[in-house]
Amino acid sequence: MSESITYTPPAVWKWDKQGGGKFTNINRPISGATHEKTLPVGEHALQLYSLATPNGVKVTVMLEELLELGLSDAEYDAYSIIITEGEQFASGFVDINPNSKIPALLDRSFNPPIRIFESGAILLYLAEKFDAFYPKEPAERAACQSWLMWHMGSAPFLGGGFGHFYAYAPEKYQYPIDRYAMEVKRQLDVLDKHLANNTYLCGDNYTIADIGAYPWYGALVQGYLYDAAEFLDVTAYTHVVRWASLIAERPAVQRGRRVNRLWGEEDKQMAERHSAEDFN
Repeated sequence: MSESITYTPPAVWKWDKQGGGKFTNINRPISGATHEKTLPVGEHALQLYSLATPNGVKVTVMLEELLELGLSDAEYDAYSIIITEGEQFASGFVDINPNSKIPALLDRSFNPPIRIFESGAILLYLAEKFDAFYPKEPAERAACQSWLMWHMGSAPFLGGGFGHFYAYAPEKYQYPIDRYAMEVKRQLDVLDKHLANNTYLCGDNYTIADIGAYPWYGALVQGYLYDAAEFLDVTAYTHVVRWASLIAERPAVQRGRRVNRLWGEEDKQMAERHSAEDFN
């Protein structure tokens, strides 16, 4: 897997619009809308525009967990944003998230509505709004915040780094795969050592830190991400595997993983979600 051609960067980088492979419609070096399109709006106060990637799953799991607690005000409408078709660059979506990344949430219980983007920010917003899955005791809250921000800073190395070069890049090169595999394994080791003495990331209590990290690291060790479980020897991280299995058993997690899912087994897909009845 060694490179046969050495790349010499030009003095000034220029964008090759056709050089992104399957990501041609996802990434570009400028921001803003490419076309006009109004987003659909359902009947609930919370409107989610997303896709069942790990970052999207964080939010749908959180919303389903809130509903599992009986918090009816957490009812939501979820609409798929098909990023491979550039729907994240539509004017309506950009109005909520100028960064053009899923997920994006609109809270219409306020006038004007509140927009929230970045998955970690959405988790914090919902935790504070509903007073759930967010510890009140200062030390526990600090731990929760720390692990939430840890995964927000670390997951891009797993997704945009390792996942891109291992699974999605047009050609496989050893150097970037080795570089990011080493970093992902270091992250798994950090988690494994911490979880050796903790049921969840913040001790005995399930929090937004777990909800945020599970769709990345839990899915990875359970074989859902990049078909890389064997390559990364994930079974060696026994405490992460235990943690992931515990979370995967939660009904809200099982529901949340289905919302805005457009691939895989047909009975696990759900392009839109408007009520609990949709799971039937």
